[in-house]
Amino acid sequence: MDAVNYIQAKEISKSYGEKTLFRGISLSVSKGQKIALIARNGTGKTSLLNILAGQDVADEGECTRRSGLRISYLPQEVIFEKDMTVSEALLSAGNEVSETLREYGEFVLDSEKRGKVVEEKQLQALIEKMDALGAWEYEQKVKQIIDKLRIGSLRSKTDELSGGELRRLALARILVEEHDLLLLDEPTNHLDIDMIEWLESYLSRQNATLVMVTHDRYFLDNVCNEIIEIENGRIFTYKGNYANYLEKKQERKAAEGIRNEKDLKLLRSEAEWMRRSPPARTVKSKARINAYSELKGKTGRQNDDSPGEINMQMKRMGSKILELKGISKSYGSREVISNFSYVFKKGEKAGIAGPNGSGKSTLLSIISGDIMADKGEVIRGETISFGYYRQEGIAAKDDKKVLEAVKDIAEGIWMNRDKWFSAEQFLRYFNFPNHMHNDRISNLSGGEKRRLYLLTILMKNPNFIILDEPTNDLDIETLNLLEDFLAGFNGCLLIVSHDRYFIDRLCDHIFVFNTLGGIKDFSGNFTDYRKQIAATARVKPDEKRKEPEKQKRKKREKTKLNYREQQELEKLEAEISSLEKVKEELIQKMNSGNLASDELMDASERFREVESILDEKSNRWLELSEYS
Repeated sequence: MDAVNYIQAKEISKSYGEKTLFRGISLSVSKGQKIALIARNGTGKTSLLNILAGQDVADEGECTRRSGLRISYLPQEVIFEKDMTVSEALLSAGNEVSETLREYGEFVLDSEKRGKVVEEKQLQALIEKMDALGAWEYEQKVKQIIDKLRIGSLRSKTDELSGGELRRLALARILVEEHDLLLLDEPTNHLDIDMIEWLESYLSRQNATLVMVTHDRYFLDNVCNEIIEIENGRIFTYKGNYANYLEKKQERKAAEGIRNEKDLKLLRSEAEWMRRSPPARTVKSKARINAYSELKGKTGRQNDDSPGEINMQMKRMGSKILELKGISKSYGSREVISNFSYVFKKGEKAGIAGPNGSGKSTLLSIISGDIMADKGEVIRGETISFGYYRQEGIAAKDDKKVLEAVKDIAEGIWMNRDKWFSAEQFLRYFNFPNHMHNDRISNLSGGEKRRLYLLTILMKNPNFIILDEPTNDLDIETLNLLEDFLAGFNGCLLIVSHDRYFIDRLCDHIFVFNTLGGIKDFSGNFTDYRKQIAATARVKPDEKRKEPEKQKRKKREKTKLNYREQQELEKLEAEISSLEKVKEELIQKMNSGNLASDELMDASERFREVESILDEKSNRWLELSEYS
């Protein structure tokens, strides 16, 4: 049976002024496909999504959609009507189910406000309609999504929300809509890692058809079954996930006789992918490994005029780097950092993970000196030179030219001790070809502006680089280049990022934030950390007693708990058991369908608090139980 075709684009072209994004490309979207659309920044990914969604038209060619096709579209720029509540925004899909659910919610809320007895006939009619439409299941779906994406109070106004909250609200709205096709433009932006992993699991389980633009390689690899790449204005289609795409693209490049440094960097990225074995694949097939070996042989030598491996010759770094002593910081009554101490060593590469709003960016600002801690001391080495990439992006004026913005920092930079890179060469390395050097910053795409900002930070020749969400809006090719560059950086590196691949590749250890101001130093990358959390969740305190005596004796030889630690361990077992019960009760309450919207939000907030405390106590129990 032939697949149901949803969208057919034939020979479409799109230009802006003199810049041609793509010309004469064709593609189709059929039921059941999960397509990732990838390309360099500024080459037309968002424009193509807009055309598929019917929000823009091609300059040439035609794009046809199946009659009655229901499309839900998450654009990069989200706009809500003024004075709209979160509840109204979520249930504004316009279908009968959402309208009935909204009507029911407003009726109950209005009755509560008036303090009058509910009109039984009207309420009964609404309940019967909800039953007939299956709206109770729809309501449960809405509750699950707003809980996982941590949407604020349903009664809040959308104009009171931050940019990140609006983005999550827009994502929640399209997920609850009834749709045949999802179009997602960078869906993981403004989500923390827990949210990304939930969304990844949700989309993987759903029998959905989707086309998405994303730079998150783990997310792409675990969700999509096809990749479409725009390159030099042409379309290339690859069946399978991201790992398969890398292999097939290299085979295509080899067949075309193109053997440049950029391809070699993609190959190195795949080598790193294989070595680390991402979470979705615990076993690598022999055929895949053999194919990879053949691929490496095919790639050949790089061209003589390629830039090759580059390592920044950073400013000299003394023995004293950075020391934090008892750092604490609060905003109002909420403590986001509590008594944190750490001594950074030369060449250290650390990641930072934690929920949105847990204080990650605050720590970076304290380290850089942008803000002061309430308590504690920050001791910076005399030779330390920070390069701080902030979320806000580049501060250069829009009328400034690209090359001018870089040369305002320096004319060039030393690489590999004896190799000088001019500003022009550095721009070319990070995918700014010569014809873009005189472009105005105002003409750059969002991703191109962030890439330029990154260059201005690196051109300052820092020996301590701080990156706050550097991967947002960067294309995958630039991320591979940046990862290669930072992997060879000999100074200190501190990264806040929701990109798990990026953290896995670059970081030796992770500072894990919780919502109570605590920061735990975990030795290993993000995947290692998640594996430990999963193992901790699987092992119950009472299972510890079943451990073989031989293994227990071996651990005792290593060390032994003192009396205080033994008492703490026993107390933790009781606390964990109690918290597990509270957690289960909260889950049952939230799933009951009997809670009012404000009660649901209170329960959701309590659930997050309990889960955070449970994680912290479980980690401590695991640590102590190693030696009991």
